[in-house]
Amino acid sequence: MKKICLILFVGALLLSSCAKEDVMDRTIFVPDEEDNNLPAYTEWGYNSFGAKYERDYFLVSNSIVPCKILYNNSRLQFSLSGKIDYDGNMTLLFDFPFVQMSGYQDLIQLNNTEIDLSDVDCTVKILQNGVENTLNVLDGKLHFKRAQLLSIDDQVNRVILSGIFDLRFLQDGFPLTISNGRFDVGITQDVFHAY
Repeated sequence: MKKICLILFVGALLLSSCAKEDVMDRTIFVPDEEDNNLPAYTEWGYNSFGAKYERDYFLVSNSIVPCKILYNNSRLQFSLSGKIDYDGNMTLLFDFPFVQMSGYQDLIQLNNTEIDLSDVDCTVKILQNGVENTLNVLDGKLHFKRAQLLSIDDQVNRVILSGIFDLRFLQDGFPLTISNGRFDVGITQDVFHAY
Protein backbone atom coordinates (compact mmCIF):
# COMPACT_ATOMS: atom_id res chain seq x y z
CA MET A 1 0.00 0.00 0.00
CA LYS A 2 2.83 2.40 0.88
CA LYS A 3 4.45 1.67 -2.50
CA ILE A 4 1.23 2.52 -4.38
CA CYS A 5 0.79 5.73 -2.38
CA LEU A 6 4.39 6.72 -3.09
CA ILE A 7 3.97 6.09 -6.83
CA LEU A 8 0.71 8.07 -6.90
CA PHE A 9 2.26 10.92 -4.94
CA VAL A 10 5.33 11.09 -7.20
CA GLY A 11 3.13 10.86 -10.29
CA ALA A 12 0.90 13.69 -9.07
CA LEU A 13 3.93 15.76 -8.20
CA LEU A 14 5.45 15.25 -11.63
CA LEU A 15 2.24 16.08 -13.47
CA SER A 16 1.13 19.05 -11.39
CA SER A 17 4.39 20.92 -11.05
CA CYS A 18 4.77 24.27 -12.76
CA ALA A 19 8.44 23.57 -13.37
CA LYS A 20 7.87 20.20 -15.05
CA GLU A 21 11.32 20.06 -16.62
CA ASP A 22 13.11 20.56 -13.29
CA VAL A 23 11.03 17.90 -11.56
CA MET A 24 11.34 15.47 -14.48
CA ASP A 25 15.14 15.75 -14.44
CA ARG A 26 15.47 14.91 -10.73
CA THR A 27 16.53 11.52 -9.47
CA ILE A 28 13.95 9.53 -7.53
CA PHE A 29 15.41 6.60 -5.62
CA VAL A 30 12.84 3.92 -4.79
CA PRO A 31 14.62 1.13 -2.85
CA ASP A 32 14.46 -2.42 -4.14
CA GLU A 33 12.50 -4.78 -1.89
CA GLU A 34 15.23 -7.45 -1.86
CA ASP A 35 18.26 -5.16 -1.61
CA ASN A 36 17.35 -1.67 -0.44
CA ASN A 37 20.83 -0.38 -1.31
CA LEU A 38 19.79 -0.69 -4.98
CA PRO A 39 16.95 1.17 -6.68
CA ALA A 40 13.95 -0.94 -7.65
CA TYR A 41 13.56 -1.74 -11.34
CA THR A 42 11.01 0.76 -12.64
CA GLU A 43 9.86 2.08 -16.00
CA TRP A 44 8.71 5.52 -14.85
CA GLY A 45 11.69 7.69 -15.87
CA TYR A 46 13.00 8.16 -12.33
CA ASN A 47 16.53 9.00 -13.57
CA SER A 48 17.91 6.27 -11.38
CA PHE A 49 20.30 3.35 -11.76
CA GLY A 50 22.34 1.06 -9.61
CA ALA A 51 24.40 -2.11 -9.62
CA LYS A 52 26.55 -4.18 -7.31
CA TYR A 53 30.26 -3.85 -8.12
CA GLU A 54 31.78 -6.83 -6.34
CA ARG A 55 30.71 -6.10 -2.73
CA ASP A 56 30.25 -2.36 -3.22
CA TYR A 57 27.51 -0.40 -4.95
CA PHE A 58 27.66 1.77 -8.06
CA LEU A 59 24.74 4.17 -7.69
CA VAL A 60 23.13 7.25 -9.15
CA SER A 61 23.93 10.55 -7.44
CA ASN A 62 21.85 13.73 -7.28
CA SER A 63 24.96 15.77 -8.08
CA ILE A 64 25.80 14.01 -11.38
CA VAL A 65 23.77 13.73 -14.59
CA PRO A 66 22.97 9.99 -14.51
CA CYS A 67 22.99 9.17 -18.22
CA LYS A 68 24.35 10.60 -21.46
CA ILE A 69 24.16 9.13 -24.93
CA LEU A 70 26.40 9.79 -27.91
CA TYR A 71 25.67 8.49 -31.40
CA ASN A 72 28.45 8.69 -33.99
CA ASN A 73 29.48 6.60 -37.02
CA SER A 74 26.76 3.97 -36.50
CA ARG A 75 27.82 3.44 -32.87
CA LEU A 76 25.86 4.22 -29.74
CA GLN A 77 27.60 5.13 -26.48
CA PHE A 78 25.36 4.71 -23.45
CA SER A 79 26.96 5.96 -20.24
CA LEU A 80 25.86 5.81 -16.62
CA SER A 81 27.61 8.18 -14.20
CA GLY A 82 27.37 8.06 -10.44
CA LYS A 83 29.25 7.16 -7.29
CA ILE A 84 30.94 4.03 -6.02
CA ASP A 85 31.41 3.49 -2.30
CA TYR A 86 35.16 3.06 -2.17
CA ASP A 87 36.40 5.42 -4.86
CA GLY A 88 34.11 8.39 -5.54
CA ASN A 89 32.79 9.17 -9.02
CA MET A 90 32.58 6.54 -11.74
CA THR A 91 31.21 6.28 -15.28
CA LEU A 92 30.32 2.98 -16.90
CA LEU A 93 30.28 3.34 -20.68
CA PHE A 94 28.77 0.83 -23.12
CA ASP A 95 29.68 1.28 -26.80
CA PHE A 96 28.03 -0.85 -29.50
CA PRO A 97 26.91 -0.69 -33.13
CA PHE A 98 23.33 0.41 -33.72
CA VAL A 99 21.02 1.58 -36.52
CA GLN A 100 20.96 5.17 -37.73
CA MET A 101 19.81 7.82 -35.27
CA SER A 102 19.51 11.56 -35.68
CA GLY A 103 17.68 12.62 -32.51
CA TYR A 104 16.84 11.38 -29.04
CA GLN A 105 13.34 10.32 -30.15
CA ASP A 106 14.97 7.62 -32.29
CA LEU A 107 16.01 5.87 -29.07
CA ILE A 108 12.63 4.10 -29.02
CA GLN A 109 14.27 1.70 -31.48
CA LEU A 110 16.09 0.26 -28.45
CA ASN A 111 12.85 -1.22 -27.11
CA ASN A 112 13.46 -4.87 -26.11
CA THR A 113 17.04 -4.83 -27.43
CA GLU A 114 19.63 -7.04 -25.76
CA ILE A 115 23.34 -6.37 -26.33
CA ASP A 116 25.90 -9.16 -25.80
CA LEU A 117 28.71 -7.27 -24.07
CA SER A 118 31.27 -9.98 -24.88
CA ASP A 119 30.74 -9.48 -28.64
CA VAL A 120 33.87 -8.19 -30.38
CA ASP A 121 31.88 -5.21 -31.71
CA CYS A 122 31.05 -4.06 -28.16
CA THR A 123 33.29 -2.09 -25.84
CA VAL A 124 32.76 -1.47 -22.14
CA LYS A 125 34.83 1.14 -20.30
CA ILE A 126 35.08 2.43 -16.75
CA LEU A 127 36.18 6.01 -16.07
CA GLN A 128 37.41 6.74 -12.55
CA ASN A 129 39.51 9.62 -11.28
CA GLY A 130 40.27 10.77 -14.82
CA VAL A 131 41.51 7.31 -15.87
CA GLU A 132 39.72 5.35 -18.59
CA ASN A 133 40.00 1.56 -18.64
CA THR A 134 38.65 -0.65 -21.40
CA LEU A 135 37.33 -3.82 -19.80
CA ASN A 136 38.23 -7.33 -20.95
CA VAL A 137 34.62 -8.59 -20.84
CA LEU A 138 34.21 -12.34 -20.32
CA ASP A 139 30.42 -12.27 -20.54
CA GLY A 140 27.53 -9.94 -19.91
CA LYS A 141 24.46 -8.28 -21.28
CA LEU A 142 22.83 -4.89 -21.53
CA HIS A 143 19.09 -5.30 -22.02
CA PHE A 144 16.95 -2.29 -22.91
CA LYS A 145 13.71 -3.87 -21.74
CA ARG A 146 11.58 -0.85 -22.54
CA ALA A 147 12.00 2.37 -24.52
CA GLN A 148 8.99 4.68 -24.49
CA LEU A 149 8.14 8.23 -25.46
CA LEU A 150 6.86 10.50 -22.70
CA SER A 151 4.65 13.38 -23.83
CA ILE A 152 3.55 16.34 -21.75
CA ASP A 153 0.79 18.59 -23.08
CA ASP A 154 0.85 16.62 -26.36
CA GLN A 155 4.55 17.39 -26.89
CA VAL A 156 7.23 14.70 -26.78
CA ASN A 157 9.32 15.55 -23.74
CA ARG A 158 11.76 12.65 -23.46
CA VAL A 159 12.43 8.98 -24.10
CA ILE A 160 12.40 6.77 -21.03
CA LEU A 161 14.92 3.92 -21.23
CA SER A 162 14.55 1.13 -18.71
CA GLY A 163 16.56 -2.05 -18.48
CA ILE A 164 19.08 -4.28 -16.79
CA PHE A 165 22.77 -5.09 -17.13
CA ASP A 166 25.48 -7.34 -15.72
CA LEU A 167 28.99 -8.31 -16.72
CA ARG A 168 32.07 -10.25 -15.69
CA PHE A 169 35.48 -8.98 -16.74
CA LEU A 170 39.17 -9.44 -16.10
CA GLN A 171 41.22 -6.73 -14.44
CA ASP A 172 44.92 -7.38 -13.84
CA GLY A 173 44.23 -11.09 -14.41
CA PHE A 174 41.45 -11.30 -11.80
CA PRO A 175 37.75 -11.70 -12.58
CA LEU A 176 35.44 -8.95 -11.32
CA THR A 177 31.66 -8.68 -11.47
CA ILE A 178 29.09 -5.94 -11.93
CA SER A 179 25.72 -7.54 -11.18
CA ASN A 180 22.04 -6.76 -10.58
CA GLY A 181 22.34 -3.62 -12.69
CA ARG A 182 19.19 -1.72 -13.49
CA PHE A 183 18.44 1.69 -15.00
CA ASP A 184 15.41 3.90 -15.57
CA VAL A 185 16.46 7.16 -17.20
CA GLY A 186 14.77 9.97 -19.10
CA ILE A 187 16.68 11.08 -22.18
CA THR A 188 16.15 14.56 -23.64
CA GLN A 189 18.00 16.49 -26.31
CA ASP A 190 20.21 17.88 -23.52
CA VAL A 191 21.86 14.50 -22.86
CA PHE A 192 21.68 13.00 -26.37
CA HIS A 193 24.27 13.99 -28.97
CA ALA A 194 24.48 12.74 -32.54
CA TYR A 195 26.99 13.76 -35.20
